[in-house]
Amino acid sequence: MKNEVNITTSSTEMMTISRAEYESLKAERDELNQKLDWLMEQVRLAKKKVYGTSSEQTKEELVGQLSFMFDETEAWLFTRRTAAGETRVATHPRQKRSSRVEEVLPENIPVEVVEHRVPESERNCPECGTLMTEIGTEVRRTLVMVPAQVKIREDVYFTYACQNCKQTGTETPILKAPKEPPLISGSYASPEAVAHIMVQKFVMYAPLYRQEQEWNRAGVMLSRQTMSNWVLRVAEDWLRPIYDHLHRQLLQREVLHADETTLQVLKLEGQTARSKCYMWLYRTGGDAEHPIVLYEYQQNRKAENAEAFLKGFTGWLHADGYSGYHRLPENIRVVGCWAHLRRKFDEAVNALPKEQQVGCTALEGLQYCNILSAIEKELTDLPPEERYIQRLAWSKPVMDALLAWASTNRAAPKSALGKALYYLREQWPYLKRFLEDGRLEISNNRAERSIKPFVMGRKNWLFANTEGGAQSSAIVYSLIETARENNLDPYRYLVHVFSKAPGLAVTDKNWAAKLLPENIPPECCITKK
Repeated sequence: MKNEVNITTSSTEMMTISRAEYESLKAERDELNQKLDWLMEQVRLAKKKVYGTSSEQTKEELVGQLSFMFDETEAWLFTRRTAAGETRVATHPRQKRSSRVEEVLPENIPVEVVEHRVPESERNCPECGTLMTEIGTEVRRTLVMVPAQVKIREDVYFTYACQNCKQTGTETPILKAPKEPPLISGSYASPEAVAHIMVQKFVMYAPLYRQEQEWNRAGVMLSRQTMSNWVLRVAEDWLRPIYDHLHRQLLQREVLHADETTLQVLKLEGQTARSKCYMWLYRTGGDAEHPIVLYEYQQNRKAENAEAFLKGFTGWLHADGYSGYHRLPENIRVVGCWAHLRRKFDEAVNALPKEQQVGCTALEGLQYCNILSAIEKELTDLPPEERYIQRLAWSKPVMDALLAWASTNRAAPKSALGKALYYLREQWPYLKRFLEDGRLEISNNRAERSIKPFVMGRKNWLFANTEGGAQSSAIVYSLIETARENNLDPYRYLVHVFSKAPGLAVTDKNWAAKLLPENIPPECCITKK
């Protein structure tokens, strides 16, 4: 009968079921196979995450098996690279590190000369007994590290009086040495101590409890609570005004980047500890003469947080695929990130067994992204106007071909390849926007690099105790990372700010502008050989 199906079991017996039952079992089997494929993908991706390399560079053995899709583009890239004098080799050339101390150390490091002489009583010639004379020297140079030293500084302010007026009975004039306002009123905190604590935590990722141990070993019983209070007070009094000034400058730029990451805050008013508060990041683009990097703490990831922070901004905003950015006002045009798309195709390749990776569909999508990245690398040094023209000539045809290729390929929605294809189609209006202005970048890697210091620090100090601490961390991170972007040494910059701010604030309402990274003296810059 047409509505019946004969099935052979493991034995020689025959079993007859209805067509409907057969189709149901077949659909169930197909669903289970899809789930199995998805689970195996997750296992392979998890194994790569734990045991594999973090590099996303496409494997040469895979690329070699896949024909290049754009011969003209390949020829153009080869021409530009060879014209620039680049030598194409099969393996990545590694520069040999020098072991000579004069090639490693900056020229301005102080040199301590220690002379080793033979005592005169031991310099008699073994042959004739005559006193031997100096005929030469042999120099050995070594690097010496002196541990930090703790000292107490006493500022003594003298008072002067006119003795003649005192003797004649007239009113005696009093003269006092000018006194600089303290960093924290009634505290023994110095600019150097607070700057050291901040750099240790926010640059070297040392939690306050570790710093407490360091101070104790130096003989100073400085508690983590005291250090925390210093950081909170100084950040609010002297760093926030500079932060606010930088914020106003940021909104005047035309090209920005944004990103966000999670942060756990233990003590929230009226709430339990939350593991998903957020630290947002906003920064200037590659065209900025004076880069600005700003962090902002918020309890959630709602789009209105970005809208409020960017109020008054009109221009381009590089971001990842988070939909919250797409709900921003029309005057903010979001630019998508090709690095995120490439990462998804790379995951789709690694989700397959090794024997299936060569020539797979995901590898084709990955190669399209590689071509675009290679083009961008060659256009890096061009002015924005010329970069815009070259992108239309070389990048746009590759993007058009990628979109056409994606429309002809399908994959299970929950599979790694399916997610990559979905991301491509959904984000296409934002991914193609980098073609509209030569100042724009192909990825949001600039923001991801800037937020990485916070992510690294979070792995060490794990959480913020209070919202006030989270807000202070955002301010301190902002000033430190902005300083680093402007080639300033964070410690020297903070010492300069803390030394000058209390005095300037007394006489100048616009004191914060004078302490912006762009106005800092050269001695605070990072020395490069």
